[in-house]
Amino acid sequence: MKIVGERLRTLRDSIKLSQTKLANIIGTTQACINRYETDVSSPPLTVLLWYADYFDISLDYIFGRTDQPQGKLYEYHPKIEKNSEEMRQFVEMCFDPNSPMNDRLKQTLIDMLGEMKK
Repeated sequence: MKIVGERLRTLRDSIKLSQTKLANIIGTTQACINRYETDVSSPPLTVLLWYADYFDISLDYIFGRTDQPQGKLYEYHPKIEKNSEEMRQFVEMCFDPNSPMNDRLKQTLIDMLGEMKK
């Protein structure tokens, strides 16, 4: 599949790695990387999974099913509870305790996060 080779090349180029350096990281040869990128041969599943993990992208993206690196079906909906203890602890860590507006800013942020859930 031509799109797979193009995506693999684009990913490698995005972090400015040569085929040789990438091959050393993966544990293969530069010639193999070249064949994958030029669509002469198909990379094995283990290599595709390595790319997905290394670049933190989905296989949907590699296979050209979507242009979204996080995947075709990916939708992240964080669980936010307005009065959850975890959220309050997180907000506490985000602010300087010496700030004169500290309490008001924290409460505003908690209220805003609570509104996002609705």
